Amino acid sequence: MDTGSHLLFGATLAGLACADPSIAGQTPLFYAVLTASLIGAHAPDFDTVTRLHSYSAYIRHHRGWTHTLPAILLWPLLIAIPIAALFGVWDHWPTLAIWSCASVLFHIVLDTFNAYGIQVLRPWTRKWVHLDVLCLFDPFLFSIHAVALSSWLWLPRAEAVMWFVSVYVLTALYIGWRTVVHADVRSMLRQSYADAVHVQLIPGIRWSRWQFLIEQEDCFVTGWIKNNRFITEEGTYAKSHTQPEAVSRAMTTDGVRAFLSFAERVNIQCQQWQEGYRVICSDVRFWHNHRFPFRVEVVLDVDYNVIDTKMGWNKKGWEPPYV
Repeated sequence: MDTGSHLLFGATLAGLACADPSIAGQTPLFYAVLTASLIGAHAPDFDTVTRLHSYSAYIRHHRGWTHTLPAILLWPLLIAIPIAALFGVWDHWPTLAIWSCASVLFHIVLDTFNAYGIQVLRPWTRKWVHLDVLCLFDPFLFSIHAVALSSWLWLPRAEAVMWFVSVYVLTALYIGWRTVVHADVRSMLRQSYADAVHVQLIPGIRWSRWQFLIEQEDCFVTGWIKNNRFITEEGTYAKSHTQPEAVSRAMTTDGVRAFLSFAERVNIQCQQWQEGYRVICSDVRFWHNHRFPFRVEVVLDVDYNVIDTKMGWNKKGWEPPYV
């Protein structure tokens, strides 16, 4: 999910931690837990530093090792020990480790429910795991956690605990409900497209609206599900079965290899003009307004030498898909 949501959830986990009287009653320990929860809530996304090297490095490593099962055990140790020393609560470092672990785990769980996904099962497999249930930003989850956090404005920490307990129960119920709805809508799509090779849903901001991708033997079909039942096709895109020399050369570039390590459904276009070629590889899972905004473009001259490579999202942040 987005950084703001993760940090908000880290803060509300610290509110939940106040169910322990020793945390609610000791100001230094409470602030240590709050700090550990906030850092733990963002820690898996520290891998964004790889973007300073290159976008291809970012694609390869973002939501990779930092979001794995081993990382759930490693991050709490890296966070809890220095925070315990910093706040002078060394005797309570196991408590800090527990709550920073909870923050890291909640971050990884939420990212698993997103359409972008994570490589949570590394080193055993590089498979991307995505349940396609929650948006990158979920207004409902953000709102209820913000309300719970605001309870600190008028209630002591110990008395505000029930707000945080309630909001986490509601969070679990909400995610469970969204998962059931996702399964029902996906089943409906499979019945409507019986010859589909693959069916994928991407959640919209509104609860009853989903984007979908249908992969068939010779084409991709995109569209919307409205009110969780009405299917509206947006476009049909033929698969390319030819591999011109320009495409073969583009496939050897670092940017395309990085892109293909993440993309699951790829459409390849080869455009030719007097000066050379442009090869465009698009991830058709993520479409908007008859376009595929997540892609890599390779420009080659007439002798198939690579001139330029561009990779990333070609859309506004507020436009769908929200991944």
